[in-house]
Amino acid sequence: MNIFKEITILATALFLFNSAAHSQGCSDAGFCTINSLKPHGDESDQPLNHQIKVGFFSGKADNNINVYGNYLEYNRILTKHFSLDTKLTTLGQTGNGISVFGISDLFVNGNYSVADHLNLTLGAKIPLSDGGRSRNNLALPMDYQASLGTFDLILGIGYQLGRLQMAVATQLPLNQNKNQFTASQYPSGSSLTTFQPTANFKRSGDVLLRLSYPITITPSFRITPSVLPIYHLANDTYTSETGVETEITGSKGLTFNSNIYFDYEINHRHALQLNVSKPFVVRDARPDGLTRSFVANLEYKIRF
Repeated sequence: MNIFKEITILATALFLFNSAAHSQGCSDAGFCTINSLKPHGDESDQPLNHQIKVGFFSGKADNNINVYGNYLEYNRILTKHFSLDTKLTTLGQTGNGISVFGISDLFVNGNYSVADHLNLTLGAKIPLSDGGRSRNNLALPMDYQASLGTFDLILGIGYQLGRLQMAVATQLPLNQNKNQFTASQYPSGSSLTTFQPTANFKRSGDVLLRLSYPITITPSFRITPSVLPIYHLANDTYTSETGVETEITGSKGLTFNSNIYFDYEINHRHALQLNVSKPFVVRDARPDGLTRSFVANLEYKIRF
């Protein structure tokens, strides 16, 4: 198979996947895109200790909002058993006459290889925005925030059994953000009056399980189907206008996603990856503004 056929397969798969996506995508709080918890290919016979990734993503969110963003990531192998990852993210939203963009979060994590097929991850999500963005002196809902605004602890385990790759992880907020959005602040004609109030928003943690199976099409082209259930551990809460902490019914529970990765290795040092996602099961409420009807991510990486 030559490069033109490989590109045709990739583009066709993206079109079909996009056409089929009508609900929440892989719209988690960030840990499903951490390097050590993503699917990976065979180890190279010419290992390189440094890797830089640049990515761009785009998707559809609730309430007629389009989302987009990019990220810069650096991965460093320090020893046979230990590696470090850092990732800087941005996020923009546009819709309902509002267009915003900002720096989101810094992810930092260390990975320890216990054995050839067992890897442990300990990390943190450091917010670079407090989730309290406002416009015209009125607080904006979480749907227009660049970050959840929480400092999160991330713990993960990766295991490989033959070709099957498994990852289990949790992301737990250690503080809460400064969002003060109340729908009643806005005039009756505003579309924001229908958004979920999130004043003094308190978000619960998440756990995920990822199962992936890489399929080599050619020496330079690989497809990896993956399933990704994410469970939100408890209902989130907000403070009502009467000062009562109120649970957001339906915000606890399962989102079950499918992902598919297309990896094309240009040469030993350069590679491209396309990732698209589609859900099968969704939660009734997503007050954190992370709902996605479709997400596509294109990434370029260089190793040295």
